[in-house]
Formats: sequence, structure tokens, C-alpha cells
Amino acid sequence: MPSAIESPDVSTKRTLDHHLGAFALGLDELLRDYDDTSILVTPDKTFTGSTQIRAFFKAFIEGVDPKFWDAFKITKTAVHGEVAYLVWEAKPWVKLATDTLHVRRDRIAVQTFTPFSA
Repeated sequence: MPSAIESPDVSTKRTLDHHLGAFALGLDELLRDYDDTSILVTPDKTFTGSTQIRAFFKAFIEGVDPKFWDAFKITKTAVHGEVAYLVWEAKPWVKLATDTLHVRRDRIAVQTFTPFSA
């Protein structure tokens, strides 16, 4: 939990860093960034709460080619208050993708994810 004097930027950056590192540690670690009120918005569907978000990430992780992770490259990050923005690629599978995270109390309250296929 952030202290009373910690800036939102610090909490948001810490949550973003954990989120990115959690992919290598497994689904349970990844889900620590969310709670039952979290929302994940994708072009195809909106996932609400830990159970639905778990199902999304489980399908995502199990569905990607193992070489995807070697190709994963972050091209931009920006943190402003409670908002983190991430641009990444994993060519040839994903030409470009963006994630925007609204972080409250060290949890991702709302995340948007938009991938553009190669």
C-alpha cells in the first residue's frame, strides 16, 4: 500500500512494473494486480472482476507461441498520476499494442488493451 505521502506516480509505476514482471511468474502473480472491482476493456469484450480477468489472461498466456515472449518489446511507457500508458510489440504476432492502466490503491482499477496484428 502506498504511504499517505507517496505520489500517485510512484504507486502507478510500481504497479506497472509488477504487472509486466508478473507474466514470467504465472497467472496467480499476474492477478495480484487486480481485484473484484477491476475492469479490462479489449476490442472484443469487457471483462469485469478477478474471475473474468483471470479467464482472459489464462487464454492469452496459453494461446501465444512460446517465441512470443522472446519477441516482446516495450517501445514506450508513460506514467502520469494514476494512469500508466504502455506501447509494445511482439513481431510477427503483434505489430503494435497499447495498454492504458488506471491504478488505484496499488491495483489496476481499469485497463484497456488494444493489439494490432502483424
